[in-house]
Amino acid sequence: MMVRLPRHFYQRPATDVAPDLLGKLLVRQTDVGLRIGRIVEVEAYLGRQDLAAHSSKGLTPRTRVMFGEAGHAYVYLIYGMHHCMNVVTGPAGSGSAVLLRALEPVQGVEANSSGPGRLARAMEIDKQYYGTDLCAPESALYLADDGHRPEAIGRSARIGVHYAGVWADKPLRFFVENSKWVSRVPKPRQNFV
Repeated sequence: MMVRLPRHFYQRPATDVAPDLLGKLLVRQTDVGLRIGRIVEVEAYLGRQDLAAHSSKGLTPRTRVMFGEAGHAYVYLIYGMHHCMNVVTGPAGSGSAVLLRALEPVQGVEANSSGPGRLARAMEIDKQYYGTDLCAPESALYLADDGHRPEAIGRSARIGVHYAGVWADKPLRFFVENSKWVSRVPKPRQNFV
């Protein structure tokens, strides 16, 4: 049985929410049925002080939802072609979120869902879902718990944030170890800052 994640799940620091999202389900209701994927890789973004976070630039039309209530979707377009989905975390005003990086297909997901752009494409998530309240009972996009827990969780630096100075090396990427759906297997243990 799937239970939609409640608001209080998201109202914690991104560093707590991120590993707890592993094993949870991303669910999207479509006209032809459910699309469901199990989350196997995420990255935490810690708000204004985190130079890799979009919210580090402050409140803008793009980041508005990141500074709002936890449990909403932050969906954006990168490189003019790939959508990415985050879930807003922490207290309102914090600007923190967790990027969903990879899913293990469970139901109705036919395309590759390894990597944040592929994940959004496989689930047919685009900017129309920006700001969606993932906790609202009527929402067609939400995260759920079915009781599954990963056996082992790995941690590494985030991917593609080399521009963020010391923040680029922070171990804020969490993934299910030995999952073939993880987007990139990390290099052997690094010295994290």
